[in-house]
Amino acid sequence: MQYEIHGTSMPVVECRLQAGETVQCQAGAMKYMDAGVEMKTGVQGGLGGFVKRTMMGEKGFLNFYTASRDGQRLALGHTYPGKIVPVDVGAVDYVCQKRAFLASDMSVELDIVFQRRLGSGFFGGEGFIMQKLKGRGTAFLEIDGETIELTLGSGELIKIETGALAFMESSVTFDIERIKGVSNFLFGGEGLFLTTLKGPGKVWLQTMSIQTLAGEIYPYLPMKKQQ
Repeated sequence: MQYEIHGTSMPVVECRLQAGETVQCQAGAMKYMDAGVEMKTGVQGGLGGFVKRTMMGEKGFLNFYTASRDGQRLALGHTYPGKIVPVDVGAVDYVCQKRAFLASDMSVELDIVFQRRLGSGFFGGEGFIMQKLKGRGTAFLEIDGETIELTLGSGELIKIETGALAFMESSVTFDIERIKGVSNFLFGGEGLFLTTLKGPGKVWLQTMSIQTLAGEIYPYLPMKKQQ
């Protein structure tokens, strides 16, 4: 599958499909397509797959777009300000934040990952449930804000704000650490915990999570007057 990403803060990925090639994507992602592309809506993995997807913050149904002839275009768009990041699934598996999955080849499988550590699930910023990409092929992920890619060596540890993790290679360890010092967590603006990531592997960070963006916008929203 050939593709090209257009745009900046609200991008689209334009895929060019060959005859018989199919792309699976979250419902509502399609922005435009050629007449030679056929759409079908369904569930991957039956009822279990439907339940898993809803638990991962995705819609239960997927859309499947198949080209009837060579060179057909299919454009999929971002649902909030951020970036679309292509990843090559195969040599490694990727663990992602909820809602990250946008689209992929049919050979890529979206699975569920549970945070085993209680503290990480409550305070790590990603919750107890994350997404995992397996199989082999190309996948496209939605990232909040801008994206920073870092490579961690074996045993190398980095501390980030909760909610800043977009996705990582499955070899990276995810945990939390409490901020030391009363004045630091009361007035430092970072809360009580930081997320820690330990290599080896690559991590992709996001500069502003959708939750942070919503919190910044909320004070400026018109409030309904009480009767």
